[in-house]
Amino acid sequence: MADISREDDALEVAYPPRFSMGERVISRTVIRNDGTYNGKDIGDVLVDKGEIGFITSIGTFLQQFYIYAVEFVESGHRVGMRAKELCTIDHLPEDVLAALGDKVARLQDLR
Repeated sequence: MADISREDDALEVAYPPRFSMGERVISRTVIRNDGTYNGKDIGDVLVDKGEIGFITSIGTFLQQFYIYAVEFVESGHRVGMRAKELCTIDHLPEDVLAALGDKVARLQDLR
């Protein structure tokens, strides 16, 4: 049996999750379908960099990583993502929020 390639040595699940349920987040990268998203072709873009969503559930993968189910408002996609692919917008300094503009304000109604 081949060894499972793990890109990180860190055991994330030994610590509390970085994000909480309902927390607003922004995607740090473009997310493409790896074949696990039904109804889209492999390689199709599911989430654009900078798209805003909120955490709907928290699970684990390989008993090592947290996987955050994120509901993205613009695209309507719910995608599983790692913490390194996300950034919170609920706990950012005011100057950063101002730079994001109206994208952040649109999520106020989702709370």
